[in-house]
Amino acid sequence: MKIALDPYMYRDVPLTQLPGVVADLGFEYIELSPREDFTPFFLHARANDDTVKGFKKALDAAGVKIACHLPLYRWSGPDEIQRQAAVRYWKRAIELTTELGCDIMNSEFNGRPEDAETSEGQFWRSMEELMPVFEREGMRLRLEPHPDDFVEDAKTSIDMIRGINSPLVSYLYCCPHTFHHGAHSAQEMVDIMDYAGDLLTHVHLADVFDHTASSGLRYITNPPGNAVRVHQHLDIGQGELDWDAFFSKLGTMKFAQDDDAILTSCVFAWEDRRDASTHHMRSEIDKHIKRWG
Repeated sequence: MKIALDPYMYRDVPLTQLPGVVADLGFEYIELSPREDFTPFFLHARANDDTVKGFKKALDAAGVKIACHLPLYRWSGPDEIQRQAAVRYWKRAIELTTELGCDIMNSEFNGRPEDAETSEGQFWRSMEELMPVFEREGMRLRLEPHPDDFVEDAKTSIDMIRGINSPLVSYLYCCPHTFHHGAHSAQEMVDIMDYAGDLLTHVHLADVFDHTASSGLRYITNPPGNAVRVHQHLDIGQGELDWDAFFSKLGTMKFAQDDDAILTSCVFAWEDRRDASTHHMRSEIDKHIKRWG
């Protein structure tokens, strides 16, 4: 198992300085999430050959590796022009990932929940175009349902991944999205992990509050009924997830014994205290792994 850091709170750090910062924070692996100077959200990559060369040199110097690359594009969007652009962006992102010496990518289903049927059709159309590229490059893909995607329920997304029917594609469980995934108890969280089984190859770690608690009045928006999706990416221990139940289940699944499994610290809430937050996450990860194996 690889323990990685999503360095989104450090996106202001120049790319060639990022590996040294990550190493100082106690991590050997980076989950490379969207950055304006590499692969921005929803736009074509900004990196060229020199960018990759300089980044690889910095990674080697710091003793840090890229565990996976996370691009985010509108590949399931109802708008066909945007979808076609997203496929082009994906192809370049796959090239960059290969050049970095990495063979794992992860992303979200995307699309629109208010037009789920059209979005699903667009998703499969994009997969038909991109799967031959993933196969040619030997690139593995981990997918997660995200709040406000066309598929938000965890078990539905796992069924869709099974429908892709490729050993290259597996499931990413994002802990801070738990209460949008159809789970409102520790047992229901564990049920999702059981349902995924061997497809569970990747985890995003951050804590969260249950937005549905207090009769749905924990977060109030005006006017009532607004189509919003509320969640947080907090330090472990600051929210309401049952971490003993979660890590205990990972232990029984032997997740830590899988060389290709990735456990990513994925906190976004504390840019004002990002070093303390990241050190806390590393300590909590190590504590739970030691306890649950």
